[in-house]
Amino acid sequence: MIRCIAIDDEPLALELLEDNISKVPFLQLVAACDNALDAMKIMEKEPVDLIFLDIQMPGLTGLQFINSMTAKPMIILITAYEKYALEGFNLAVTDYLVKPVSLDRFVKACYKAKEFYDLKHSVKESTGTPNDYFFVNVEYSLVKISLPDIVYVEGLKDYIKIHLKSSTKPVVTRMPMKTIEEQLPSKSFVRIHKSYIVAVAFITSIRKTSVFIDSTELPVSELYREAITTITNR
Repeated sequence: MIRCIAIDDEPLALELLEDNISKVPFLQLVAACDNALDAMKIMEKEPVDLIFLDIQMPGLTGLQFINSMTAKPMIILITAYEKYALEGFNLAVTDYLVKPVSLDRFVKACYKAKEFYDLKHSVKESTGTPNDYFFVNVEYSLVKISLPDIVYVEGLKDYIKIHLKSSTKPVVTRMPMKTIEEQLPSKSFVRIHKSYIVAVAFITSIRKTSVFIDSTELPVSELYREAITTITNR
């Protein structure tokens, strides 16, 4: 079960949110709050995997609440304003819903959160053996990805391409680079660019501004150059 908390200062919106949550079988509502400060107190005592969060609230706004957290659970923003979408995605929220939210759109966001939750826990529970794997959503199906099969990951806005040793065609799934980066073991994978994460085992040569996987050249940005130095010093 995914433990969640609902935060909205509008009583009717909060009631509707509670009702929608009750319809999703894998969600467990820990608490419903009309302000972020009360939610913070609850989260100090109760583990929470997912937050349904309004943005425009008195006192501490939803975006201020996100920025105040050090260890962030998954967050689905629910707001009447589209203008905060870019800022929300820059904060790596799981989804962004604009009121009024239909039940099918709400459920779709919940399943997206479930995919991230399952991915995180499948990797966390892995043993470091070649049998490690996780699942990603591809066109309404869950596709199994073996960690040792990943050559590199390429970021494309809200999507990623997972390039595999076993296939000439990459697996494309909707997921932020930050999310996949957090799930991949740091000893086996290295971020070399805002758009690339590479499996160390498949790197064949390294230059100052690029790495090679056989004949494929991938750029290394200044921000991640130190990571390449770490590889060569292992």
